[in-house]
Amino acid sequence: MVQTALYKSAISRLKMINSGKVRDIYDVDSDHMLIVTTDRLSAFDVILPDPIPGKGAVLTELSNFWFNRTRAVIANHLTEIRLADILPDTIEREPIEGRGIVVKKLRPLAVEAVVRGYIIGSGWKDYQKTGTVCGIKLPAGLQQAEKLPQAIFTPSTKAELGKHDENISFDTTVTILGREMADQVQDVSIRLYTEAADYARTRGIIIADTKFEFGTDAAGNLYLIDEALTPDSSRFWPADSYRTGISPPSFDKQYVRDYLETLDWNKTAPGPHLPEEVIKNTAAKYREALHRLTEQ
Repeated sequence: MVQTALYKSAISRLKMINSGKVRDIYDVDSDHMLIVTTDRLSAFDVILPDPIPGKGAVLTELSNFWFNRTRAVIANHLTEIRLADILPDTIEREPIEGRGIVVKKLRPLAVEAVVRGYIIGSGWKDYQKTGTVCGIKLPAGLQQAEKLPQAIFTPSTKAELGKHDENISFDTTVTILGREMADQVQDVSIRLYTEAADYARTRGIIIADTKFEFGTDAAGNLYLIDEALTPDSSRFWPADSYRTGISPPSFDKQYVRDYLETLDWNKTAPGPHLPEEVIKNTAAKYREALHRLTEQ
């Protein structure tokens, strides 16, 4: 496990093509990219100034676990190319060991695929106002954090760095992706979530909701990309302390969001610094999620 915090990567032999909220992406060749998952943490779509040591390694290991576990559902962007194959220099490679992966170069879809199994977060806020989430009518009288009758697909836009994603309806998704692709993304997303949630429950974790990202190759085939079912892209609740009517404790960055909500901060950049206790507790929550789900 990588313990030294990595806020930003620096690989001189490769061209950086994007630096996002958490991941730095480098060009390898016409068909491949290198993704480095840093220890940066974003909340409310703002990158915070303090890294969470080891977080990127946890996200990488957990994503790879899910990528391998869900191959029967959908292909993903992983390749067999080792980090040493493209970074033979040990000094340059060492800082990103455990957090750098070589993946297929694919065309990302312009929609984030969110699946909700429980009513919480922005979905709960929308439900309180309208009784719906992303245009989907839900039963009356639901409590905060209550399990939904069935998982629902609630996509969102992919906002530029520093801007907020926005929930959209399935009809809008069809307009963006086309009917066939929108149907495929919805079906695959719900299947991925359902199978993962069933497994996680056996490990004492409730996956309340999650976000998937997809890409296509030149032939239009769909792939799962970016990350999968991590504490950054999902809400993980401990099953033994779950109850409705509250926002349950979690193994994800909701802990940081809850802390930030106590501050006089307008949720725009620059983000506030985190106390050492919050940083340590967040790192521990990420490690606990990895251990529970993978026994690593």
